[in-house]
Amino acid sequence: MAEHKPLILVTNDDGITAPGIRTLVELMKTLGSVVVVAPNSPQSGMGHAITIAHPIRLYPSDIFGDVPAYECSGTPADCVKIAKNHVLKDRAPDLVVSGINHGSNSAISVLYSGTMSAAIEAAIEGIPAIGFSLGDFTRQADFSHTHEHILAITQTVLERGIKRGTALNVNFPAKAAEPLKGIRICRQAHAKWQEVFDERRDPHGRRYFWLAGDFVNFDTHAEDTDEYALSQNYTSVVPCQYDLTSYAMVNELKNWNL
Repeated sequence: MAEHKPLILVTNDDGITAPGIRTLVELMKTLGSVVVVAPNSPQSGMGHAITIAHPIRLYPSDIFGDVPAYECSGTPADCVKIAKNHVLKDRAPDLVVSGINHGSNSAISVLYSGTMSAAIEAAIEGIPAIGFSLGDFTRQADFSHTHEHILAITQTVLERGIKRGTALNVNFPAKAAEPLKGIRICRQAHAKWQEVFDERRDPHGRRYFWLAGDFVNFDTHAEDTDEYALSQNYTSVVPCQYDLTSYAMVNELKNWNL
């Protein structure tokens, strides 16, 4: 009898033609049967948006050779939804992996990330999920130093599972002269983006704005955060959940006598 291979759904937010997803597909092929459903265009910064005002279009693609693949006009969360409920409706995936993102999704960026929103969408559906991101935004990013850790983390998740409702946010520093030091389990750093809206004028003289800004880390002295691990050339792993309830605040609010 043929060995049962886990079914792995691969998606991303940089689009189906991004180098990062090709790297992830090649790695996942060594661990199981792979199906790809990914956006047909870049969807970075979309967060957990879903498409409700426009049709979602889905087309088969041969971009990965013999790996079944589909390009979707929707968001990363849409890709997971349509994969589970339409493309793979006869068999739920054993794992969803998202990425490898071109750019870090550490700290507060997890809330804006399309990469992690795809993973969180899988977690909502009760499917183990991992989001992989590299701290290099360039199209020519080198992912070679991430391979060993991606395979180790993914294999462990396939063997041991993840607590239901949880997804792993895995970030890698950009490739350096020295190899990665190891893998660290971390908490999300307390940080934010300090936005600046650059005011400009179009050729017709009409005003528009371009979002810019700087990343501000308030946890600069903490050594248990993802930001610290990445700064020390470690791979960071942060378990994430979609339940945003502040349980510490629940009892306090009950005392407000609203």
